[in-house]
Amino acid sequence: MKNACVIGWPIEHSRSPLIHGYWLKTYGIEGTYTKVAVKPEELGGFLASLAERGFCGCNVTVPHKEAAYRASAERDASAVAVGAANTLWLDGGTLHCANTDTYGYMTYLTERASNWALRDAPVSILGAGGAARAIVYGFLQAGVGEIRLFNRSRERAAALAQAFGPRVRVHDWHQRGPLSQNASVLVNTTSLGLKSAGDIGIDFSAFHSACVVSDIVYVPLETAFLAAARLQGLATVDGLGMLLHQAVPGFARWFGVCPEVSGELTRLIRADIEGA
Repeated sequence: MKNACVIGWPIEHSRSPLIHGYWLKTYGIEGTYTKVAVKPEELGGFLASLAERGFCGCNVTVPHKEAAYRASAERDASAVAVGAANTLWLDGGTLHCANTDTYGYMTYLTERASNWALRDAPVSILGAGGAARAIVYGFLQAGVGEIRLFNRSRERAAALAQAFGPRVRVHDWHQRGPLSQNASVLVNTTSLGLKSAGDIGIDFSAFHSACVVSDIVYVPLETAFLAAARLQGLATVDGLGMLLHQAVPGFARWFGVCPEVSGELTRLIRADIEGA
């Protein structure tokens, strides 16, 4: 039997056990996936004792992603680019890490809005945290020529841009609306809109009709940001798919089966979010 888990502090909010538990049952795999609350000061000891605790690997959520990256002996390109890890596994006793947020975001974006890259236009990203880094990396890997980065702290955005090179350009937060009107994709990676708190404050009336508007927030499933874009006839992509698809590579690593993000799983997680 193989066992995996998700760690964080706090961890009660995590829906990862519901996702992985569904796949374990669907594929008839003898294994477990649990959640473990790990205090920041206890992370090093926990990761060093993964095998002793009976785990073949784990997912990592806030606030441990950067520390988990540093603790790993082997890091794949996604983790190196982002400087953080959300998926860990043991191979021959060696701790490996990856960041699957890039895979999760880009997979769902292409699934929901397959034409997003057809127009030669910049991508706009709101925010400069860990999720923004993963998504910037994804668009650069996809060949986007210019990424416009907007963050309330310009210094933090500048540090992110410096890490990725000249295709990432920093602009002031107040320019987020006007300078995104011709974007192929506009992505919110900030916490604005989470649990309906805060307002991004963008008027979509003058946006290019082919712009895809995306939000990584998934509580609520349709944020005010997405609702405003939809009312102007723009295509929108919610945050749920990123959550579901980022879980796929880890499950494949730990349990040896590449799982499907099915309609049934999506409905299960949607119902859990709506019932919370």
